Amino acid sequence: MSSLGFECVNVLYGNREAVYALDEQVKPGEWLCLIGPNGAGKSSVLRAVAGLVKYRGIITIDGTPIDMRSPKRRAAMVAYVPQSPLMPDDMTGAEYVLLGRNPYVGYFGSETKHDRALVEDVLERLDLGEFGTRRLGTLSGGERQRLVIARAIAQESPILLLDEPTSALDIGHQQQALELVDRLRREHGLTVVSAMHDLTLAGLYADRLSLLHQGHVVASGSAAHVLRPDILSEFYGVSVSVHHQDDGTVVVVPKRGRG
Repeated sequence: MSSLGFECVNVLYGNREAVYALDEQVKPGEWLCLIGPNGAGKSSVLRAVAGLVKYRGIITIDGTPIDMRSPKRRAAMVAYVPQSPLMPDDMTGAEYVLLGRNPYVGYFGSETKHDRALVEDVLERLDLGEFGTRRLGTLSGGERQRLVIARAIAQESPILLLDEPTSALDIGHQQQALELVDRLRREHGLTVVSAMHDLTLAGLYADRLSLLHQGHVVASGSAAHVLRPDILSEFYGVSVSVHHQDDGTVVVVPKRGRG
C-alpha cells in the first residue's frame, strides 16, 4: 500500500500553467476521482505523476519525492492508463499486456513464466482471453481500451492512474473494468487516482471527488458533498437533477433545456 501526495504542485506546458497550487493527499488504498469540465487540468495531474509533463512543487510516494526515483522504479510504483495510448497494430493482445511486466525485467533479461501466467490471469478476469492471440489492429476501440487497463493491472504497481478509463466502453464493460479495479484496491490496498467525465460512475466507485475548474480545485469531498446541482451548474454550466439512492449512490441526470 502506498500514499500519493501533492504539495503546491503547478503543472506546466511551456510557459502555460494547467494546474495551480494543488495540495492533495491520497491515502494508501484510497480512490480519488478528479472531475471537471474539459481543460480543467484533470489529465495534467495524472501526467505529472507519470513523469510525462513538467511541474513545480513536490509530488511524493510514501513521503519520498518521485523525482528522486529512477524512471524504472517509478514505473514499478505507478501504472498509468492514458486516454489515447500508442498501440502497435501488429502486436497481439497478450504481448501488449505483457509490456506491463517491463519494470521487473532486467536489462538483459526476459519475462518469466510467472509474468506470463499473471498476464493470462488478468486477461481472463477482464474477459479478454479471446483477444490474447488477436492482433491489436483487428480490435475495436473499446476492446483495445480494455487491454490498456489489463496492461496497467498486470504491472502490479501500488498506485494506479486512470485517465477516462471507460470512455470507449459499453455500460457492461464499464462496470466490469471498474469493479475489477475496486476489488483489487480492496484486496491488495491499491491506491487509485482517476479522471472521469461520468459523474455518476465517479461518485459510485471513488471514496472522494475533487472538482477542478481552470486548474484550481474548487470542491472536494464525498459524492454527496461535491455532486450538488448548484456546484455542477456553476462550474459545468449545465442544469442537472441529483438523486440520492437508499444505498448512498448519487445519480446525476442532465435536464433538457427549454427552447
